[in-house]
Amino acid sequence: MQQKFDSKSAIILGMHDAIVSLTGMIAGLYVAFANTNIIVISCIISSITASLSMGAANYLAVKAVNRVNAIRAAIYTASAYMTTCALLILPFFIFYNRIMALISVFIIAILIIYLFNFVFYRRNLFYKHFYEMLIICTSVSIIAFAIGQCAKYFLGI
Repeated sequence: MQQKFDSKSAIILGMHDAIVSLTGMIAGLYVAFANTNIIVISCIISSITASLSMGAANYLAVKAVNRVNAIRAAIYTASAYMTTCALLILPFFIFYNRIMALISVFIIAILIIYLFNFVFYRRNLFYKHFYEMLIICTSVSIIAFAIGQCAKYFLGI
């Protein structure tokens, strides 16, 4: 039996995974490397490959239950992932100062989470979903920051 296409789920999958993985990656690389070019190049490569991977994974997942909308779901997921990544990488092209770029990344991530939840959820569910996504993203970024510190210490970077 085919299910109705749920664009919100496809967008959440791409957007949320991009925020979680890329803010975590940026935080970890920020600590490990002083050179912002390394951070930017690593994030661009990761963003492109991960958006293709997320799109392909969602295609296969949706195809298993709904053959008609699998390509559409893949496009929504990959597009949401790549758009989110582009917005998160953008501060490194705008600010020369590394700290300003990093702070801007987190502000953009919070704004994306806020705007997404504002658009997709009713008032009574908005804050619940907003805080849940924010806590998950923040937790992953803190863990990645710690991993970056460990990498810097143990690998002598």
